Amino acid sequence: MSKQFDVIVIGGGPGGYIGAIRAAQLGFNVACIDEWKNDKGGPAPGGTCTNVGCIPSKALLQSSEHFEHANKHFADHGITATGVKMDVAKMVGRKDAVVKQNNDGILYLFKKNKISFFHGRGSFVKAVDGGYEINVAGSTDETLTARQVIVATGSNARVLPGAPFDEERILSNDGALRMGAVPKRLGVIGSGVIGLELGSVWRRLGADVTILEGLPTFLGAVDEQIAKEAKKAFDKQGLKIELGVKIGEVKAGKKGVNVAYTDAKGEAKALDVDQLIVSIGRVPNTIGLNAEAVGLKLDERGAIVVDADCRTNLPGVWAVGDVVRGPMLAHKAEEEGVAVAERMAGQHGHVNFNTIPWVIYTSPEISWVGRTEQQLKEQGVKYKAGTFPFLANGRARALGDTTGMVKFLADAATDEILGVHIVGPQASELIAEAVVAMEFKASSEDIARICHAHPTLSESMKEAALAVDKRTLNF
Repeated sequence: MSKQFDVIVIGGGPGGYIGAIRAAQLGFNVACIDEWKNDKGGPAPGGTCTNVGCIPSKALLQSSEHFEHANKHFADHGITATGVKMDVAKMVGRKDAVVKQNNDGILYLFKKNKISFFHGRGSFVKAVDGGYEINVAGSTDETLTARQVIVATGSNARVLPGAPFDEERILSNDGALRMGAVPKRLGVIGSGVIGLELGSVWRRLGADVTILEGLPTFLGAVDEQIAKEAKKAFDKQGLKIELGVKIGEVKAGKKGVNVAYTDAKGEAKALDVDQLIVSIGRVPNTIGLNAEAVGLKLDERGAIVVDADCRTNLPGVWAVGDVVRGPMLAHKAEEEGVAVAERMAGQHGHVNFNTIPWVIYTSPEISWVGRTEQQLKEQGVKYKAGTFPFLANGRARALGDTTGMVKFLADAATDEILGVHIVGPQASELIAEAVVAMEFKASSEDIARICHAHPTLSESMKEAALAVDKRTLNF
């Protein structure tokens, strides 16, 4: 006997579980299907973000940062710490506990919002009168039907041709978060968010880390001035980053991994490492969805084709997050999940791709929203720029973390903020002010005239806004 719902959500990651909650708030009878398992085989909703992405990586970054502070920076504060050691097993155990807290929190939210949760893999069976039949393949098979379906099945790590993940020597983000010991030599292919963050974790713990990047520029999507500042900091820390390389054969053996590559000058080289993290992007996950059973349209990348409102080619079927176009960001997925639930209810859900913030949680942190200076030049937009270094910020000095700057870009004629770019302490938190300002179409003068508490890092936002008009007060 099929169980009937108003809305079925396939996938319990940020887009899926948030979309399910908003739909339930709006009065729909909602089911959410998710197949993630914890180490005991129990449900672990939250998707890649919670289980092998955003949350566990931040836990390891925090632990490794504490370790580095104790070893390298406590002395500056008059604190003597000798014989500081890292218990990797305990660090990973703490990370696992943080993940479980988030898993349990989502299960609690399902109960609170009267959402029916099904643990297993959801797939289309067929279109039925007034909706769709969905199969749940779990410990026991279930059949569900609903008039509306939200597909939020996320993404998988892209595999390097000829170098499949074994999660022991050649690692995806999953394996890189489960390493039981600090490798002496660690290789990373790809200098994107995952590569830089995980490379940073293991470098702080003592690994000799080399990152190989195929593109000739470092962080090409980031404002060039900010990317250069970040690269200087990473070089100083001892993170070895080679740009413009072409990866050749990758051989994994019992003792390690050998990576043959050609450097930017065309010279043949080889890198021998104990373990290799491959972080060359992610691909939409539609494996086992059985999209063909109902004629759900996919593009050449395997992503579900949607319009601007996340509608697929099928009536009543929507898709959000990593499995559709746009940036693969947890918070983008959440916004789409909310917007779709509201559109189902006849409301006007809203997602503004131009004000989605980006963050890289390295040290220094990197964050940005809006357009970069190079984009404005390419588009022929006349603009004004203002920068302010954390070196001149009182709170940053007190923290002992003065690397980096804040950069504002504003329209030359109207002064509307077009982009804000930060590299430095707490950049991930500071960027929120810029997102709010841009959503309200604020000018740089608006931020420059707002009183910011002293001493705070946020004063650097005010000062960079003042710098647009060439009138900084503290630099």
